[in-house]
Parts: sequence; C-alpha cells; structure tokens
Amino acid sequence: MMRGLPPEEAAARCGNVLSEIGTVVAGMDTTLKLALGAVLAGGHVLFEDLPGLGKTLAAKTMAQALGLEFRRLQCTPDLLPSDVTGSSIFDPAERRFDFVPGPVFTNLLLADEINRTSPKTQSALLEAMAEAQVSVEGRTLVLDQPFHVFATANPIEFEGTYPLPEAQLDRFLIRVDVGYPQPSAEQDIIRRRLARGTEATTVRTVLDPGELLELQGAVNRVDVDPDVIDYAVRVTAATRSHDAVDVGASPRGSQALVLLGRALALMDGRAFVLPEDIKLGTKPVLAHRLTLTPGSWARGIRAVDVVAEVVDRVATPTTASAHER
Repeated sequence: MMRGLPPEEAAARCGNVLSEIGTVVAGMDTTLKLALGAVLAGGHVLFEDLPGLGKTLAAKTMAQALGLEFRRLQCTPDLLPSDVTGSSIFDPAERRFDFVPGPVFTNLLLADEINRTSPKTQSALLEAMAEAQVSVEGRTLVLDQPFHVFATANPIEFEGTYPLPEAQLDRFLIRVDVGYPQPSAEQDIIRRRLARGTEATTVRTVLDPGELLELQGAVNRVDVDPDVIDYAVRVTAATRSHDAVDVGASPRGSQALVLLGRALALMDGRAFVLPEDIKLGTKPVLAHRLTLTPGSWARGIRAVDVVAEVVDRVATPTTASAHER
C-alpha cells in the first residue's frame, strides 16, 4: 500500500501545474505532460524542434509554475565550460581567489540552443546531469535539489552547430518535439499575445521546491508489476535487433521507461503502472537513444518510426495488475 502523499492528491497538484502553464502555453498538452512527468521522475528534458514553436517559453513557464529557481544559459560557439560551472575570481582587497558559481547552480537550468556550443562545453553539463554535482578546480560541489536541465535544440540547422554526442543525449530522460499547433491553438496563441500587449509572460507559482520533492518521493513509491518491467525490457531489447538500427537503446533506456511510467501513473492518480504508461513514453524515451544504420538514414527512416514499429511488434502484457484485481 502506498504511504505518504495519496495518488489522488498528487494527481490534483500535477493537474494544477499543467493548468497554470496552459494559461500561457497553448497546443502543447502532451508535450507538457511528458516534460512534467520527466521532472517528477527526476530526469532532464530535451526540447528539439523548429524555431518559433514555444520551446523556451514552455521551459521557462514550467519553472515558474513549479516555483524553482531558474537560470537560462544562452549557448554560443564561444561559451566555455567555466561559463557553465563557474570559476574563481581574484579579490584584490582580500588578496585571494573566491569561487563564483556558474548558472548550473540552480534548480532548473535552461540550456537554450545547446547544439550551438562546443562539445567541450556541452560535456561540462554531463556530471551535473548524471550525478547532481560539479567538479571544478579540484573540488567537487554538490548541487541543491531538486536539480533539472531543460535544453532546446533546432534539429534542421547545421551551420555553426555541434550535434550532441550519444553520451550526452543519453543523459536526457526524454526528448520531445513540439510540432506545429492546430489552427485553433495558433489563433489562441495570437489572441493571448494581443491581450498581453508584450512578449513577457508570467504564471502563478503552484508548487515550491519542497512540494516538488514530495511529489518525486510519491513517484518512487508507485508500484510496478513484474509483467510491466518485463514489457519495458522487451520493447527496449527489440530496438537492438531492428534491421534499421546500428546501436539500440541501452538498459538506461528501459530504466527510463519504467521511471517515466511511474510518474505518468501518479499524474493519473494511480499507485501502479499500466502498460499504457510505458507505451506513452516509448518514443520520447527511446528514439533519441537509437543510432540508425547509414542505409536507413539515407532512406529517410526516422528513429521514432522504428520505435513505433517495435511497439507494434512486441506483445503487450495481458495479465491485470494486482491492484486492479
């Protein structure tokens, strides 16, 4: 039996967060649900899509609604690792060097256009994302919790960009796209902009960092049936044997599927994970972890198409969860 925060109350809090974000961000319901689920699961989010679709707005608005300290890092080719982690500055009055923390020392860091900075600077985020700590100038500094990285990237622009290496991509729990809004949602975007009279947007703070940590603790208490774990493993393993895939998803992928599934279950007010929770997370969790063969890439096959095909092939568990009996 799940102790602590009841699933119904947790779901209500998550619904309040999404409703508040929805007062500013239109036409991104599924994307926002997945992003919030990744945060509840303790992970990081990569928003990858065309310019002008609201990636930065979504990240900034979610930080405001969650009550997190927010810092934005605009990635450029000349950005240095010390611009991320911080560095020591000489104080002539005290005749000593004082460490000045970089933007990574926050609750939610937005790395905007992360593929515009060099791999050396991109890698400065690896330790922070994987271990919630930063090694700088011979010292290891622990980051405050909660700590999450939201990054944005433009997938079609190549000039002056540095594609994220596989090791960096694997640190993001999910990669989501935004997509073009429906005409009604696009009209709503315009109406809201006209009503505001300015580009600046604000939303009400729904949670505080302590309440977010409480929700994350509730996610960790969501039960996962062995059949659901087996399903996540079979789906992930199937990506490794697909003809179009050179390198499939690692066990970190199957683990991420289950972690996100727990968060999605809690957001729906359940204390147990259904196979449908796993299915919802397959594309955002697995697609960016696949390396396609050169031939399939040349034929225009996409990683999301491979994942969709794998999900269709792998049998869904038929046994009901013990919580439903």
